[in-house]
Amino acid sequence: MLRYAHAFIAILLSIVIGLTACNNKQGKQNKQKAKSPNIVVIYLDDLGYGDLSSYGATELQTPNIDALASGGVKFTNGYASSATCTPSRYALLTGFYPWKNKQAKILPGTAPLIIDTAQVTLAKMLKKQGYQTALVGKWHLGLGTGHVDWNKTVSPGPNEVGFDYAYYMAATQDRVPTVYLKDGLVEGLDANDPIEIDYKNNFEGQPTGKDNPELCEMMWHHGHNSTIVNGVPRIGYMKGGEAAKWNDIDMADHFLVKAQEYVKSQKDKPFFLYYAMQQPHVPRTPHPRFVGKSGMGPRGDVILEADWCVGEFIKTLEEEGILDNTLIVFSSDNGPVLNDGYYDDAVEKLGNHTPAGQLRGGKYSLFEAGTRVPFITYWKGTIQPGISDALVCQMDLLASLAKLVGTNESSTDSEELLDVFLGKSTNGRESLVIEATTRTALRHGDWIMIPPYKGPAKNKLVNIELGNAQNFQLYNLKEDIGQQNNLAKSNPEKLQELLDIFNTTRGDYSQITKMELK
Repeated sequence: MLRYAHAFIAILLSIVIGLTACNNKQGKQNKQKAKSPNIVVIYLDDLGYGDLSSYGATELQTPNIDALASGGVKFTNGYASSATCTPSRYALLTGFYPWKNKQAKILPGTAPLIIDTAQVTLAKMLKKQGYQTALVGKWHLGLGTGHVDWNKTVSPGPNEVGFDYAYYMAATQDRVPTVYLKDGLVEGLDANDPIEIDYKNNFEGQPTGKDNPELCEMMWHHGHNSTIVNGVPRIGYMKGGEAAKWNDIDMADHFLVKAQEYVKSQKDKPFFLYYAMQQPHVPRTPHPRFVGKSGMGPRGDVILEADWCVGEFIKTLEEEGILDNTLIVFSSDNGPVLNDGYYDDAVEKLGNHTPAGQLRGGKYSLFEAGTRVPFITYWKGTIQPGISDALVCQMDLLASLAKLVGTNESSTDSEELLDVFLGKSTNGRESLVIEATTRTALRHGDWIMIPPYKGPAKNKLVNIELGNAQNFQLYNLKEDIGQQNNLAKSNPEKLQELLDIFNTTRGDYSQITKMELK
């Protein structure tokens, strides 16, 4: 009997020891998870403040993005740094104001890389902290040194500024080259059919949208009248590379699959994924599954397509068991535009939808709709759902995520707002300089000040107010979100206060006038 008792005690001890070891191991894993969450930035292109049902849209329903908004922090004062794409992407990845880099402007597909390979980037910073890093989608920050041979490895590019894996298009889908690159190499290229690219001169015998409209399945309105690919005229001229050319209607699916594959392959390690979607930028070419679904033409359809892609991507995180250990940041590179170069019924079928919501302006504009965009942070089980009026900018992700992963590496312009992004604080920025095509303005507290700028008040091609005026503009956004009441003359004290802050941050206004208004 005693022998059985000893055996029983031995068994109990082994169970206790096993459970203790298991608990210790699990504890270490949980601790490690808490220190190293996966980080995903989902970045849309030209999505407006009013384009989502979670931000007030009534004519479009975006349930998957709405689920992020309702389950995380929805920011009402979230900003891109610029009202155009390349500058915003530069600020997002580097944490620097784009107006400090003269090359940070809308780039042709042949532009050299505008991020110095020696400077800190979001990807580099996270890579140093043990993260696997990846880009999937739109790049548009330049490649190479200005003389690219598309038939060889294109470098420097995303890989040289911190991304271990990069699957991307060089610029935008309306610009050549219309091919995908993987880690600097054009995917699917036939060596016997080399690619040639030129943004000034066409290649002999190549049809264009301007000269051969009968070959266009989508007609150009302005600017997009060069080489025709898949029935769509583009910006710039391209010859060769037929086997490598993308299929426009499959682009959303293609990038989604690449993002999903990356998640599945890296789920056992902390990873950073910059998932830069192309919707709803022109040309808008929804997959047949989404054609006609919105009733608003291709622009509405690709927004629904983008929402579906977000849902499928989140589903992958959940199926792989890592959703509760993944911080997701959702935003857009700038505000909305309807006719941005093609006839695609975006204007004609708009109906009651307001892409900018209550805001004034849009893409290219210094008014609010140019830079105030949907901005959501989501981390299941960690971020408590809520709505935040804190002033935040995509540029602040660098310093904030640096704190999250335990490093001080950052930039001078990125502000550390981790608790704000995690919903634990409402103390956002005090001030932010916003930009639209080299013109800048100051958001400070509830106020925004726009200096005088020469030039047209409206871009007639895209039908968007640019924010240009002969005199200073001053608006109280808390009381006048639509920027209808210019208070510059009636409140000179507030105007001077903001001008002083603007001059300190941006530089003396008289110098800006000489440089930018000549």
